[in-house]
Amino acid sequence: MLSADQLLDALLERARGVTASKAVPVANALGRVLAAPQTSAITVPPLDNSAMDGYAVRVADVAVAGVRLPVSQRILAGTVGTPLQPGTAARIFTGAPVPPGADAVLMQEYCGTEGDEVILHALPRQGENIRRAGEDIQAGAQILAAGTRLGAAEMGLAASVGLAELPVFRKLKVACFFTGDELVTPGAPLQDGQIYNSNRYTLTGLVNGLGCELIDLGIVPDTLEATEAALAQAAGLADVVVTSGGVSVGEADYVKAAVEKLGRVEMWKVAMKPGKPLVYGRVNEADFIGLPGNPVSAFVTFCLFVRPFLLKRMGAADVLYRAFTVQADFTWHKPGARREFLRARLQANGKLALFPNQSSGVLTSCAWADGLLDLEIGQTIRPGDWVRFIPFSELLS
Repeated sequence: MLSADQLLDALLERARGVTASKAVPVANALGRVLAAPQTSAITVPPLDNSAMDGYAVRVADVAVAGVRLPVSQRILAGTVGTPLQPGTAARIFTGAPVPPGADAVLMQEYCGTEGDEVILHALPRQGENIRRAGEDIQAGAQILAAGTRLGAAEMGLAASVGLAELPVFRKLKVACFFTGDELVTPGAPLQDGQIYNSNRYTLTGLVNGLGCELIDLGIVPDTLEATEAALAQAAGLADVVVTSGGVSVGEADYVKAAVEKLGRVEMWKVAMKPGKPLVYGRVNEADFIGLPGNPVSAFVTFCLFVRPFLLKRMGAADVLYRAFTVQADFTWHKPGARREFLRARLQANGKLALFPNQSSGVLTSCAWADGLLDLEIGQTIRPGDWVRFIPFSELLS
């Protein structure tokens, strides 16, 4: 049985990034992974410009507060003024180029006007409220590295240097199916012994949230023949197959057996709670990851293992989550024999609270929490102890 760290390392060693790419409009690049580094052909900003609405002046012309200067020109954003003559001021607006000769902009709140003159009620400082040319980006500089997952800021950055398209890797194809004769699709009536299939919506939501191309094959009957057929279909359509259920040691757990028959199992079981019965293998050219059927176990193992695996296969460079130390606001006197990941929430006082029921079947805990407490083997906790916390912001995007 592998430790959680060993399993993650082994999965990432096996994650082969996609290579095919295409150019897409920047407006359509959200969530895609950049296939090649991008550089800027221009300087940003291209000219010194004003950070405020106010008056561009020469500092040497304002020896004392209350100086009056004639306003020689008016410069709006998108226009270029003329050189500032000594002993004059230029009315200037945010983003407008600072005229040659001016070395400060005094914001309008410190100015008054009378006729064609401005009264400067404060002393400007050299360079005040001037954004220098190239202080953001120099021409020829790399602005985005290959492997970057493109978010809103990255899209805006690309647009700021005039890039209309970006080369991105093709979308990773991920097929999902779910086993269990007890599972019912929401909207249908429940019979005795049946439950609604929550894992289908949890896992497909997680896959879609990563920007993969989802192939949802739905619920598969609990027979070896049906499982083999679904697995063969999924492996023929997708780069990665993700399932939940059927990977334990029960007589009706057919997924692992199907993988062994059609391909090979390379890893089975991880020493953690929740989530012990996890399988990794290969079926033809597709990777296979079988998650536990318990809803919390499926959710947690996807976040910790499947997400970084899929990100690396998508071509992303940054795939690992970050953990932070936070003070506990609870007591934990249940030292376990396996590493545990408990559902926890940051409180208004900045300390961590635990959901009262940590059962692997209580999906409420995942919706309530905003992260996972990473509990080492045998660890106990008292209020005020510093603990390792992984926010969902690191695990769900």
